[in-house]
Amino acid sequence: MMHVEQGLLRKAGGSAPGAAALASADLRDALDTLCEIGEASVNGAGFARCGVANLPRLVSSELTTLSVCDLDSGHRSVVSNLPGAISRREIEVFDRYFYQHPLVREHGRNPGAVTKRINDLLPAADFQRTPLYNEYYRPIRIDHAMAVPIHVDRNLLVSFVFNRSKRDFSDRDRACLDLIRPHLGNFFRLTRAIDSARTAPSTRSTAADPPLTAREREVLHWLAGGKTDRDIGEILGISPRTVHKHLQRIYEKLGVETRTAAVMRMLSGAN
Repeated sequence: MMHVEQGLLRKAGGSAPGAAALASADLRDALDTLCEIGEASVNGAGFARCGVANLPRLVSSELTTLSVCDLDSGHRSVVSNLPGAISRREIEVFDRYFYQHPLVREHGRNPGAVTKRINDLLPAADFQRTPLYNEYYRPIRIDHAMAVPIHVDRNLLVSFVFNRSKRDFSDRDRACLDLIRPHLGNFFRLTRAIDSARTAPSTRSTAADPPLTAREREVLHWLAGGKTDRDIGEILGISPRTVHKHLQRIYEKLGVETRTAAVMRMLSGAN
């Protein structure tokens, strides 16, 4: 994560509007949050679950989602930190006003998309008169939303969305999330590549597999399944410290520096 830390410091130094106002504590919290998410980013599901669970510790949010918007069909799917908080009916209502949503209109097919609050785009009084607010946001008791677009292409918009009632998000909240937005996007694209590699048909022989011991292969197998060091230790009957030592040897043998890169290397060698 060293290159990520250096990137955050450079960006906070003034290259991003509003980022210079962040305190050193904000930068530490942002880096810690990225580390947590990066450790879990061995597949798409791990990235999504860890993201919605950990990002609200950086910026408080009553409801946090990873929102995947299909810009062609006008449909949104979500992973939430509060499972069941958004019903099927409410998802249908959101889709009804999909193309009218200020954040979808701002971020969709916009390669320069940055973190925005709804009130950056529309006065609160005007937004609260819209059918989108009265039929979707009001019933789920949300008054303010802020979206962090982490991936935008021709037909897909992927964002972490933060929602609150009553108290809007501050400039600090927006700057803090926009600081880590590019790195979240990198994690998303990497885990999508991991998932694609895992499901691709095998075309290479096992002779190309990395030269790992049987125990190292076990550790890497469970790592690819999204397990933590503690989880792996409990499964294999060894200490988390021993798991960590195995991982260090795996990194050296595969010529990588992170857990995610190790899983990617394993998957590329098996396909």
